[in-house]
Amino acid sequence: MGFGAAIATCLRKFAVFEGRAARPEYWYFYLFCILLSIGAGLLKLPDIISGAISFALLLPSIGVTTRRLHDIGRNGWNQLWVLTGIGIVPVVYWLTRPGEPGPNRFGPPPTTQET
Repeated sequence: MGFGAAIATCLRKFAVFEGRAARPEYWYFYLFCILLSIGAGLLKLPDIISGAISFALLLPSIGVTTRRLHDIGRNGWNQLWVLTGIGIVPVVYWLTRPGEPGPNRFGPPPTTQET
């Protein structure tokens, strides 16, 4: 899955918290969010617009993170560990792990090509 396909998939599945997401889907969308934030800063957009962009990407970000955690066999609620501060370390570790090769309790493995 390429950069554009990952972004399109995440925005199309903006409120889907079921299923699984492969590593490229998650990390390309994360890169997209960072690039948008940097772009907003470089363009010196008003805070209200930057905030609107961040708010618009919040639900898709939570959704793709949930699906990514499902890919490694973890419940999506595990992303709440980030709120503890120290929980950032295990969550980032989990997000970098390869997905389970076969079906797991969250569904079949994600496809790397969007159909």
